[in-house]
Amino acid sequence: MPGGDRPGDGIPERIHPGNGRRWTGLLETEVANAASNALNPILAPIKSLLGGAAAAPAAAITLVMGASGYPIPIQDYIQGIPPLFIDPFFPGGVNLGVNTPEGLYPLTGIKDLTFDVSAARGLTILDNAITAAFGQLNATSVNVFGYSQSAVIASMEMKALDPTNTPSSIPLNFTLVGNPSNPNGGLLARFPGLALPSLGLDVFGIATPDNSFKTNIFTIEYDGFGDFPQYPLNVVSDVNAFLGIIELHGHYPFLSGQELTPAPNGTAVELTNTVGPTLTHYYMIPTENLPILSPLRAIPVIGHPLADLLQPDMRVIVNLGYGSTTNGWSPDPPNIATGFGVIPPVPAGQIVSALAAGAQQGIADFARDVAAIRPSDFTALIPAVDTAGLNQVLAGAQHSLSSPQNFVQSLLNANLRVAYTASAVAASAYATALPTTDMLNAVVTAIPAYNIDLFGNGILQALNGDPVNGLINAFGKPVAADVGLAVLLGGFEVRVFEHAASDIVTELKAL
Repeated sequence: MPGGDRPGDGIPERIHPGNGRRWTGLLETEVANAASNALNPILAPIKSLLGGAAAAPAAAITLVMGASGYPIPIQDYIQGIPPLFIDPFFPGGVNLGVNTPEGLYPLTGIKDLTFDVSAARGLTILDNAITAAFGQLNATSVNVFGYSQSAVIASMEMKALDPTNTPSSIPLNFTLVGNPSNPNGGLLARFPGLALPSLGLDVFGIATPDNSFKTNIFTIEYDGFGDFPQYPLNVVSDVNAFLGIIELHGHYPFLSGQELTPAPNGTAVELTNTVGPTLTHYYMIPTENLPILSPLRAIPVIGHPLADLLQPDMRVIVNLGYGSTTNGWSPDPPNIATGFGVIPPVPAGQIVSALAAGAQQGIADFARDVAAIRPSDFTALIPAVDTAGLNQVLAGAQHSLSSPQNFVQSLLNANLRVAYTASAVAASAYATALPTTDMLNAVVTAIPAYNIDLFGNGILQALNGDPVNGLINAFGKPVAADVGLAVLLGGFEVRVFEHAASDIVTELKAL
């Protein structure tokens, strides 16, 4: 069960404030020094408060990192996160932002900053920040907050500091949200042994240690990065999880204290079915509405009733992807690294019963929603006519035709605007080529090799005395992996084109 104190409170020699050394073994010394120098703007305000004198021992320092696409946390974020996620659980103190690269090709930035490269650089920066907190700032304890990619960075740091996964004497506490390395549910932990080199993703299989440091992990139900289906043959569950990445993954900073507090005082669910000794608490944040039904809910007036009609049964189907009919998370121990499976162990009778109850609930919810519809809801759909744009066009045309000089000047201006816009539109369009090619590369090289490996392992399992499960895994796991990865890669490809289309529309509007 989670809990228990670590033996001792000493700091190991390699990051002890008295030894004056930096740990730089994971990346080149130059990169580590650059990361250390990047900390100076973070530490400067604290040093100024000390008047240049030796730092007095600080009760605690909290290091706050951003998420993929959010490398530089702003002060509102740095000061707003600890009261929600840190202070109710660990001793608080000075809150400091830590800038990490947070690249996630192809969704953020160029290929120079793939996830692997970004996480490795972030690991060095975090390690230097921890060293500085204990050394230059004389902290007696350090809290680390990791979100999404930075939760993976924190997990890597935990493993580096304590490879044995036994209670460490380092006074470090970790809080991770939207964690792709969540042992049972994190996207990176769901596909052990997979690597996608063309996309810079070789970190599959990384699971957050559960017994090294006091740790809290918060996961929103159906957030596909931290709560990916255990049985990806369920394509409905996969699509729901991907849409959860888009809709739910960015919501952690906006959760309320009640949502983060377990019952009876809050709505969070603490997963207590851990196995063996662990210092980690796992919390699930229930999600009211399925992300997969959000497009239907967006339809005015009738969309919400229709979504409520479908949701109870749809939730049963989605939850089957997690091996349950009631919850959108795995019922297996949360602290055990759990890869994907083939067939959820849910009795058929339980499924039928859940669907029958869901149908009744859906009909009742639909009737309630329809009864609440008012005639004014339909009249509100009629859009107001906006003539401002037309008036602006007419005014511009009148000015251009007011004299020969204005007419010629307007043609010259239009020539430049059209040429520059065409260039920008073309650049946005062909920028999709490299990500698309890299995804196709993964589809025809890395994923088939992964399938062969899964098939071979299943055959070995059958030959080693488990023929039924071995053959199920040999033939089922490659298909299950392909279904889950197809949804993910297909979804990411859509996002790439969506971003390009958004840029193109922005350029055309500026004409």
